[in-house]
Amino acid sequence: MKPVKVYTWSNCPFCVRAKQFLSQKGVDFEEVVLDGKDDELQALRERTGFRTVPQIFIGEEMIGGFSDMMALEQAGELDSKLNG
Repeated sequence: MKPVKVYTWSNCPFCVRAKQFLSQKGVDFEEVVLDGKDDELQALRERTGFRTVPQIFIGEEMIGGFSDMMALEQAGELDSKLNG
């Protein structure tokens, strides 16, 4: 399985839902909490062009946020990205 990294804020409801979904699915992931880490947040924004969290990466591929991940799951594409 490819490594999964989730960039979050501690009080973000979509971040909580994304982490819960991944845990229920049995996916190990690294969480990077961006609270108070302005430099890391700015670097992530420059890397992805997105200003919201969660930002979910499978390997080096940014798949988007919670809604994007759920769309991949419903389309039957998430597992292949995780195992690809």
